[in-house]
Amino acid sequence: MSGMPGGLSETHNATPKEQKICDEVKADVKKRVQKNFHMFKAVKYRTQTVNGTNYFIKVHVEDKEYLHISVYESMLKGSKLKLNNVQSQKTLADEIEKL
Repeated sequence: MSGMPGGLSETHNATPKEQKICDEVKADVKKRVQKNFHMFKAVKYRTQTVNGTNYFIKVHVEDKEYLHISVYESMLKGSKLKLNNVQSQKTLADEIEKL
């Protein structure tokens, strides 16, 4: 994690937690980009601690195509995840940045 409040963490390999987040917002991502995906696998991620956590996740969706998604998780129990943004036409080499 960045030493500065609100700063982005280092990039990490995705874990089952980030995959679960992706699974939960997949329908919203599909609506946003108006495309169906055969694959939707979390690969890498960064976080930002705010009043909750922003997740910036690289998602593998096709052979050489990736998306970057931004998802907000509130600290309040029972809150739903919120898809903030989606960037398409990304590659594995593209760095994950604040969306």
